[in-house]
Amino acid sequence: MELRQLYYFVKVARKEHVTQAAEELHVAQSAVSRQIHQLEEELGAKLFLQKGRNLQLTPVGQLFLKRAEVILADLERAVMDVHEFLDPERGEIRLGFPHSLGISLIPEVVAAFRKKHPNVKFRFKQGMYPSLIRDVMKGEVDLAFVSPCPESHEHVSGQTVLTEELYAIMPPNHPLAGEAVIDLAQLKDETFVLFSPGYSLRPIVWDACLAAGFTPNIGFEGEETDTIRGLVAAGMGVSLLPEMALYASGPLQPAKVRVQSPRVTRTIGLIYRSNEKLPLVATVFQRFLLDYFGCKMNK
Repeated sequence: MELRQLYYFVKVARKEHVTQAAEELHVAQSAVSRQIHQLEEELGAKLFLQKGRNLQLTPVGQLFLKRAEVILADLERAVMDVHEFLDPERGEIRLGFPHSLGISLIPEVVAAFRKKHPNVKFRFKQGMYPSLIRDVMKGEVDLAFVSPCPESHEHVSGQTVLTEELYAIMPPNHPLAGEAVIDLAQLKDETFVLFSPGYSLRPIVWDACLAAGFTPNIGFEGEETDTIRGLVAAGMGVSLLPEMALYASGPLQPAKVRVQSPRVTRTIGLIYRSNEKLPLVATVFQRFLLDYFGCKMNK
């Protein structure tokens, strides 16, 4: 069995199509088909079934895919470890983060880091809280920003690096738009624009409203801060967003007002796999981040 066969098999399994896999691999379709056929002969089992124009994994194929992906991921990490050992200044950092941090925080810290380490590359992956935890556990990213930082987790460790205030946002013509501060209870009769279930900001806003003595009336839901901000600016309701999610340009922007009671915040943590040494280049970046945010590294 050759590594090439595993590469081809995984690519075909993901694309569910030999032609598309061949195009992405930059090889002839016949070469891919031949390698898959040889792999099936060596295993003594069919890995794919024809389903229309696409291919579908057999139960054996699904089992083999899981093992093959682990083998290739370990190989990729081994090659990366060698390159980073030889020159950590030219390694690659795989970083995960939620969409709300991609507007300003991630560009700022990456730009600051690359001033000192200009040859380091980055591979980014955005996601929700559960998927980011999963990506760290599976080794798909080395470090991830999440909100909140998990207090106790079997496979993931980390520390809180930032506490951020959430602001009330409302249409520019809203009666409270000109206020310096408000109590959240003043919005109890408003329609709220919230994140969809599964996003960490949703329970923060929901719990804050309950603490203010009311249950929010949800009129609209969205999956990105840009969507929430835009819907509010367009007069569809009110919401609460972190300040860094309000850095945007354009003619249609909501008014932002500080909430004094209850004070609404979110914590942001930097997480990594427990009991596993980070790649050298990721360790350099981790130390940079903790220094950037004024944190002390956990022992």
